[in-house]
Amino acid sequence: MQVVGLATVESQLILASLLGGAEAYDHAVGHVRRQLQLERADGMPLFPIKPGAAEFLAALRARGTRCAVASSSTSRQIKACLGSLDLLHHFSAFAGGDEVARAKPDPALYLLAAERLGVDPADCIAFEDSENGAKAALAAGMRVVVVPDLKHPPASIVERAFHVLGSLHEAVPHLPRWFPTAAAV
Repeated sequence: MQVVGLATVESQLILASLLGGAEAYDHAVGHVRRQLQLERADGMPLFPIKPGAAEFLAALRARGTRCAVASSSTSRQIKACLGSLDLLHHFSAFAGGDEVARAKPDPALYLLAAERLGVDPADCIAFEDSENGAKAALAAGMRVVVVPDLKHPPASIVERAFHVLGSLHEAVPHLPRWFPTAAAV
């Protein structure tokens, strides 16, 4: 839970410490990579799609709303994950943790995503599932809709959030109000 939403380098340091050192971390990473290879060989997606995500993205696309991904994962990982879920076509821009000096909770990823969309960050709504991601989007000057995943955000994030949802299914009815004209996410 300590590494949710953090950049890879920061996550590696924390996980190595928790696992008892770099050797234990490397062993665990090797095991996970082998497991992911088996799952890919079975035709399973690398990661399950978030509930409501496909419907939500299709609704945004139908409204002409351009979307970007701002993730602490590497650009390659982002595209592999979204490609395995057949979701790449919904996004106009990508900003990965490997493209900025500091990843979430620093706002650099969100600022880069907005720049690549050609929009002011204040005109964006970020949909976030992690505390560090919400902090980053807020620091970038964006409105933030929190959709908790592994852990619920603290009160300090909920209080500053534009909205908090139980799943992306709940977002679709809000789209006409949140995006009255084509905008960026």
